[in-house]
Amino acid sequence: MKTNVLFTTVACCALLVPAIQANAQDEVVVEETTEIITDVPCKTHYYVDKKDNWFIQFGAGVAVPFVEGRNSSGDRESHFTVNYNVGFGKWFSPYVGWRLAFNGGPLHYEKDGMSKFKYVGANLDFMWDMFNSLGGVNSKRVFSIIPFVGLGGTFAWDYSPKGDIMGKHGPKHNSWTLPVSAGLQLRFRLCKYVDFFAEARGSFYGDNFNNIAYGRPVDINLTVNGGFAITFGGRDYRSYNPCDYLGYINNLNNQVNDLRGALATTAAALAAAEAQLPCPEVVEAEVVEAPAVPLMATVRFTLNSAKISDIEMVNVFNIAQWMKENPEQNVAIAGYADKDTGTSSYNMALSKRRAQAVYDALVNKYGINPDRLAITAQGSDVQPYDVNNWNRIVIFDVAQ
Repeated sequence: MKTNVLFTTVACCALLVPAIQANAQDEVVVEETTEIITDVPCKTHYYVDKKDNWFIQFGAGVAVPFVEGRNSSGDRESHFTVNYNVGFGKWFSPYVGWRLAFNGGPLHYEKDGMSKFKYVGANLDFMWDMFNSLGGVNSKRVFSIIPFVGLGGTFAWDYSPKGDIMGKHGPKHNSWTLPVSAGLQLRFRLCKYVDFFAEARGSFYGDNFNNIAYGRPVDINLTVNGGFAITFGGRDYRSYNPCDYLGYINNLNNQVNDLRGALATTAAALAAAEAQLPCPEVVEAEVVEAPAVPLMATVRFTLNSAKISDIEMVNVFNIAQWMKENPEQNVAIAGYADKDTGTSSYNMALSKRRAQAVYDALVNKYGINPDRLAITAQGSDVQPYDVNNWNRIVIFDVAQ
C-alpha cells in the first residue's frame, strides 16, 4: 500500500528544538530502576478485630475433693457434689485466648456427708487451640481440643466441722486460697455462634483448702463441667498474605520499565530526525505493517495454581477491553510454568490449565468471541524470564 508521508516531514520540520543531540545509530540504554520484589515470605497471617471473638459460657457439673479425711473405703458416691460454672473471655488469635471463669458449690469429703463446706473460685485461664495450631486454621471446625492453665483465688466458708486452723477467736470459719489449675476442654461447634463444651479442671491448693492442715501437703479439687459458649459476632478470623499483592506490584513495575524503554526509543528517533535537518524532500514510501508484538498485560499465578486471583483479573479485563476496541485483532494466549518445581510433563499440563483459565474468563465473563483466541502451552521448557518465580504466567500476543 502506497501513501503520502507528508505528515512525517511536517512533524520533522516543526521539531526544530536543539535540546536533544544524539546520533541515530547510538545504542539506547534503559536503566531499570524499578525494584522487582521477590523475597517477601508467602505466609498467611491471621488476626482478630477488637470487637470480634468475645464469648460467654455457662454450665454445670460435679466436683470431687481430694483432701484430708476423704473416705478410703471405696464408696465415692457421697463425694460427688454439684458444681456451677460461668465465664467470659476472648480468642485474640486462632491459636490462643483467655477467659475469666467462675465456679463453685458445696463440697463433701467424707462418707457420712457431715464433713463439708462451700466455696466459690475465680480463675484466669490461658487457652490453646491445639487443632488450629497443629492442623491449620479452620473457624468452621466441628471438634476442637483446648488445653488450658490458670491462676486464681478461692474463698471457702461454712466449714463443718470447723477444722484445726485457728484464728484470733478460735477455729477459722472461712479461708482464702490461691490455686493453680490445669485442664482440658472438648469443644463441639453447633453453629457459627454457639458451641457445646465439656471440660475437666484440676485445681491445686495449699493444705488449708478444707481448713485442715495435717496429712496431705496439697489439696486437690477436680471438677467436670458441661455447658454452652456463645461467641459474639461468630467465631471467625481475618487473614492476609503479602504474596497476594506481589504479582500485581511486580506486573506494574514491569509495565513501568517497558514504558521507559519505549520512551527512550522515541527520544532516539527524535534525535535521529533532528540530525537530518534541513528536512529531506518529500517522497512516497511504502508503508509496511509492523509485526505483531507482545501485549503488555500478563496474568501471574501462584505456585502450582491455575486460579486467577482478583488482582490479576484486572489484567484479563484490560485485554478484554483492548479486544473490544480492536475488533479486527486476534490474541494468542501462551501459558508457562517455572522449571524448578514439577516434572516437564506436569508443567506442560499446568501451563495449559493456566492458559485455559484465562481463555474461559475472556469468553464466559467478558464476552470475547472464542474464534478470536488461540491457546498454546509452553510448560517449563520455555522460560521467558530469568527470575524463575516470574515464569508462573500467561503472556498475550497479537495473533497473525
